[in-house]
Amino acid sequence: MSTRTPAPTRREQILKQAARLFAERGFHGVGVDEIGAAVGISGPGLYRHFPGKEAMLAELLVGISSRLLDGGRLRVREAAAVASAASAGADGAAGDPSALLASLIDGHIDFALDDRPLITLHDRELDRLRESDRKLVRQFQRQYVELWVTVVRELYPRVPETVARGAVHAVFGLLNSTPRLGRHGGPPGRAATEALLRRLAHGAFAALGDEGADAAGEGTWPLPAGSGPRRP
Repeated sequence: MSTRTPAPTRREQILKQAARLFAERGFHGVGVDEIGAAVGISGPGLYRHFPGKEAMLAELLVGISSRLLDGGRLRVREAAAVASAASAGADGAAGDPSALLASLIDGHIDFALDDRPLITLHDRELDRLRESDRKLVRQFQRQYVELWVTVVRELYPRVPETVARGAVHAVFGLLNSTPRLGRHGGPPGRAATEALLRRLAHGAFAALGDEGADAAGEGTWPLPAGSGPRRP
């Protein structure tokens, strides 16, 4: 069976070059003719694939949010299948949330390294989408975050949901910093950058299990203001 990756379609080529150019020069700084030249077709020829730049931007931003969510869900399903098989075999390895979290981290690192222009586009150009497309992006993103939160809380059940969600957002901010790494002398090469991001992400989540997390050193998370016994 062949394991070769299919060649990108013309539509995929257009989107890749549009993402690169939009990220480098801004959405309004790039013309249709320039995108066409980057893929070897005339500017008007692009209209056989997209009605305009706005449609390209929408497909890029909605598309990557959808793919991240689908990828996360696939990892959850794969982990569930492994857990089911392990349970049937009674080997005691079923339902390992740490392995699932590691898989989610690796998947997001691949995105952060392979699709850096899309991170830049999201930060700069999301407000240019139609309201319906922005809502769709936000919907996919919320579902993706909640998927991670569920896994984190399985691994650290004593951590409040709000804290787990904050940790997930913080790790996303860390991993999504890749477009800026090169400008500040980041690690040379993909392998070194990937290893650094993985160590930092795992370290951030491991901090949730720190027994000295609160000021009293009791291994519990601080209660909301006005609740619980007062401390001197």
